[in-house]
Amino acid sequence: MVTGQRRRYRLVARLHDLVSLEWPVYRAGRAAGVAAAGLRPGSRVLDVACGTGMTLPLARAAVGSGGVVVGVDASPQMLARAQRRIDRRGWRNVSLVLADAAHLPSELRSGTPFDAVLFMYALSVIDDWRRAWQEALGLLRPGGRMTVVDLSLPAGRWRPLSPAARLACLAGGSNPHRHPWRLLDSGFTDVTHEVLRGGHVHVVSGIRSARLPEPAGG
Repeated sequence: MVTGQRRRYRLVARLHDLVSLEWPVYRAGRAAGVAAAGLRPGSRVLDVACGTGMTLPLARAAVGSGGVVVGVDASPQMLARAQRRIDRRGWRNVSLVLADAAHLPSELRSGTPFDAVLFMYALSVIDDWRRAWQEALGLLRPGGRMTVVDLSLPAGRWRPLSPAARLACLAGGSNPHRHPWRLLDSGFTDVTHEVLRGGHVHVVSGIRSARLPEPAGG
């Protein structure tokens, strides 16, 4: 079944990078998220709902040629754009998997656990976001770092920008009221929380405890 989000991305994949406000607004959160993930040369990192691969260059630069970067997305059209990024740079240690984030394939579950998992502006978009979280969490090694970069509405003196933020979220299919970074409130240590763009962008990262947190209700 093609969900509303998949249909949206099938239609806008070619223009996504141009209309996504990446450089003026969201690039800062993406860069901060990769920095917060603490990636090192040789790290294995999973980029969930990677879209056109805008995080891939940042992650690949951090892990180097000896690391591994895997991007997962449910849209073939978006992955095609991401694959072009990979091909242009000749990266041999960056690969893509076509899959629903809420139903990750066995090839990922049976492999070596990841040192880091990234959700870049993803959990506010994914329909079954709690299941996607649990799926990815199962692929993260104990002591590995989970990083969530996502959206809320501006607050405080930035509140007048809320209408523009709402419009941007609507265009991208994001729910700014979900606040998925709260999933790191349990089962994680050394949690950091950086707020950018007047509260519109949140960058939250934490180290997974040895014991997995129980799935959140609701």
